[in-house]
Amino acid sequence: QVQLVESGGGLVQAGGSLRLSCVASGRISSIDGMSWYRQAPGKQRQLVAISTGSNTTTYVDSVKGRFTISRDNAKNTVYLQMNSLKPEDTGVYYCYANLRTVAFASWRAYWGQGTQVTVSS
Repeated sequence: QVQLVESGGGLVQAGGSLRLSCVASGRISSIDGMSWYRQAPGKQRQLVAISTGSNTTTYVDSVKGRFTISRDNAKNTVYLQMNSLKPEDTGVYYCYANLRTVAFASWRAYWGQGTQVTVSS
């Protein structure tokens, strides 16, 4: 059973910083891409940042220069460092991973349960 567990969310004032973490656990054989998404109230889930299996990164325009995605492959962990936070960054942040398990050779998508980030003005 694979689990992705996020942590690090919370309430912060505009201009502040938070660091999110997501740990993938279970009988994992390999992980390809890991990403962060967010969902604001009343809106669809939106891709925020991607870290591919070859360690290239991509960001949505609204967070470029403020957010940084990174990975610790030895720990099956992906991070999202969020600086200069704005009220519009508020939402539930979800971790996503495309990975293979010991039981199944095919790549499958997994999601975390989400962590709330609230930025006050």
